[in-house]
Amino acid sequence: MAKTKTSFYCQNCGAQYAKWQGQCSSCKQWNTIAEEVIQKEDKKDWKASSSSSNAKRVAKPTLVNEIKYEQESRLNTNNNELNRVLGGGLVPGSLTLLGGEPGIGKSTLLLQISLNLKHKTLYVSGEESAQQIKMRAERINPNPANCYILTETKTQNIFRQVETIEPEVVIIDSIQTLHSDFIESSPGSISQIRECTTELIKFAKETHTPVLLIGHITKEGSIAGPKILEHMVDTVLQFEGDRNHVYRILRAHKNRFGSTNELGIYEMQGEGLREVSNPSEILISKSDQELSGTSIAATLEGMRPLMIEIQALVSSAVYGTPQRSTTGYNAKRLNMLLAVLEKRAGFRLGAKDVFLNITGGISVDDPAIDLAVIAAILSSNEDISIARDICFAAEVGLAGEIRPVTRADQRIIEAEKLGFATIMVSKQVKLPKKNFNIHIQKVSRIEEVVEYLFG
Repeated sequence: MAKTKTSFYCQNCGAQYAKWQGQCSSCKQWNTIAEEVIQKEDKKDWKASSSSSNAKRVAKPTLVNEIKYEQESRLNTNNNELNRVLGGGLVPGSLTLLGGEPGIGKSTLLLQISLNLKHKTLYVSGEESAQQIKMRAERINPNPANCYILTETKTQNIFRQVETIEPEVVIIDSIQTLHSDFIESSPGSISQIRECTTELIKFAKETHTPVLLIGHITKEGSIAGPKILEHMVDTVLQFEGDRNHVYRILRAHKNRFGSTNELGIYEMQGEGLREVSNPSEILISKSDQELSGTSIAATLEGMRPLMIEIQALVSSAVYGTPQRSTTGYNAKRLNMLLAVLEKRAGFRLGAKDVFLNITGGISVDDPAIDLAVIAAILSSNEDISIARDICFAAEVGLAGEIRPVTRADQRIIEAEKLGFATIMVSKQVKLPKKNFNIHIQKVSRIEEVVEYLFG
C-alpha cells in the first residue's frame, strides 16, 4: 500500500495547488479550492481479475512504416444526424463526451440510440433507477433487443458486469456520478472525474469498445470538471437548444476522427428525438406576407448547405448611445458591416438602434451571410420588403466590395432545390459550366446591391 497523497484543486477550473489559498489564480474565483486525495493504491487496472496484471507488455518504439494498420469499419448508430456529426459513425475504441444544459435531452438521445442499436449495448446510469429508464424506454422504443440497463456508480462494479456480458457499446450517464476505489474523494470532484475517465479510456483502447459519456455543464456553459477531461476524450459533442422550443442542435467541438463543422438537428417529441433531415424547414418561416427587415442567406455547416432567415430591426435611438444587439451572430462583425454601410454606401446609421436575429436558434459564423445581413438592415431602414424568392451568398469587404465565398455551386443548388428564383453572389465567383434553373445575379459593390433591391 503506497502512502496516501493529497493535493489542492480548484473545483471550478481544475487548477492544482500545493497548499490551500482563498482565491484561485487561474479563474479568480473565491473559496473554490479543496483538498483531494490523489493516490490511494499503487495498482490501477480496469479489470476485475488481476491474474494477468503482473505480466504487462512493455511498449517499444516502432518505425511509422512498420506499424500495421487496418481500416476499421465504424459502428452505425442508426441515427443519421449523429453519424454525420461523428464523421460516419462510432469508431471502435473511441471515447465520446456529450455535454449540454440540464433537461435539454442528453439522456433521451443516448438512450434512444442504445435502444435502436443492432449491437449489444450497456447503458449505465448513476442518476436514474431502472424503473425510471424503463418508463422512458417504453415511449421511445417498446421492443428493444440488445440493450442492457445497469444502475451503478462504482467503476470496479461496472467493469465486472462489462466482463460478464461483453457489450459492443458502453454508455455512461453521467461521468460526474462515477467514483473509483483508487480515489477517496467524493463523486464529481476533480480527482474522481480524472481517475474514472482514465480507467474508461484504458478499457476502451484495450477492448476496442466505443464508450459514450454524458457530462454536466457549469452555469457558464462549459463542461463541469477539469479541462483535461475534454483533452483526454476523442470527441466532444455539445447538445444545444432552448427548453422552451422543440428543436435541438448537436455540434462537435472536438473530433479526432472527423470534421468539427458538421451540424445535427433534432425535434423533441413525446416519443423521443426526431431527426430533421431538411433543416431549412425550421430555419425559414412559412409566412406568405412580405415583411421588411428579413432576408435569406445560403450558408454551409460542414458539408451540409442551409438556407437561414435573417431578421433585422433598425429604429431611432431613444438614448444617447445607440444599441447594437445580435442573436446567433458576431456583434463585432455587425459593427464592421454598419461601418462599411456608413462609409462606403452613405447610409446614416450611427444614431440608430440595430437589432439582428438569426431564426431557428442557431449560431452562424460563415462570412457568406454578410450580404444577407446588409440586405436585411437596409430593408428595415428603408422599410421596404425584399422578395421572398431572393437569397444571398457573398462576403462583404471593408472597401464595400462583394467578395466570393467557397463552394458557391452547392449553395446555388440548395437554393434552386428550395424554389428560389434569384441568388445574389459576387461577380468574381467561379462557377462550373452547368445550366442552373435559378437566376444568378452577380454584383461587385454594395451600391449595385442597393440599386437592384431598392431601385
